[in-house]
Amino acid sequence: MNDLLMVSRSAAIYRCTSRLAGIVLFAALLSAAPFNAAFAQTAPALGSAGSFAALGGTAVSLTDSAVIGNVGSPVAVTLVRSTVVGTVYPVGDPIVVAAYNDFLNVYNAVGDMGLYPCTGSLNTVYTGVTLTLTPGVYCSDAAVTFTSTTLTLDAQNDPNAVWIFKIGTLGTGALTGTSFSVVMANGGQPCNVYWWAAQAATMTTSSFKGDILAGAGATFTGGSVIGRALAQAGLTMTGTDVFGCSSLVPPPPPIEYCKDYCKDYCSDYWWNDHDKYHCKDHEKNYCKDHKCMDHDKGRCKDHDRDHDKDRDNHDKDHGDRR
Repeated sequence: MNDLLMVSRSAAIYRCTSRLAGIVLFAALLSAAPFNAAFAQTAPALGSAGSFAALGGTAVSLTDSAVIGNVGSPVAVTLVRSTVVGTVYPVGDPIVVAAYNDFLNVYNAVGDMGLYPCTGSLNTVYTGVTLTLTPGVYCSDAAVTFTSTTLTLDAQNDPNAVWIFKIGTLGTGALTGTSFSVVMANGGQPCNVYWWAAQAATMTTSSFKGDILAGAGATFTGGSVIGRALAQAGLTMTGTDVFGCSSLVPPPPPIEYCKDYCKDYCSDYWWNDHDKYHCKDHEKNYCKDHKCMDHDKGRCKDHDRDHDKDRDNHDKDHGDRR
């Protein structure tokens, strides 16, 4: 088991400071959106698989990643310089095996056109576009690729609204996203979004939301996921932040908190002469991770500039006194 779980504690602690600390602070106040009875009638029933943020049929491999939620695979789990706030289940644990079987059941159910008929269609390629979709079941009989695309899911003020995307309904087709951003609007909940793929799912530097149900493997490089990543084959994540949907997991902090955190952190720590540039680098990375710049362009840059100006004035005042 030790050979399968390789964790660098020092790297994990450093990563927590910039990527997880703000989120965990909200855990006592925030929780994932509840699934009420009305929603349960139309959404896929994940069973025990719903408690996992990352679940792979043949393997789960996390490298330089941060996951809030449970992690497991019936076959192999490897952690390298990664942090998991949740349970990493041992290989072959009955809970993992049961969860994987529940995942297979829901995967087959969602793929059934009789149970989940299509209400809309998807193009096979989206490049550099912005689109908005209301709740429904959207299908493509082949692969779908999103590149530099923003998809807004408009719940129309219904917090129980459900979206189901079915890729490769004829039996073959993968889901691929590069610089792909999914945005929830008007009360929409990321954990009410389901992405079913006949084959693999691959996300690169994407801000992804929803539950991936992959018929093959799933690969994430960079970016973030708010939802679950469930795959029949191997699940691989490198440099990815994952916020699962179980009751353990709070949603990410609001943008206002991100801005306040950057400001307060720097005001507390910028006086340290031995760490002259830490504040600037910390804020840059924190804002990048939590998408502050997407909503408040230039704020981080302005803060760095003002911070340096203030420091110069501080040093000058102390020099004059000496």
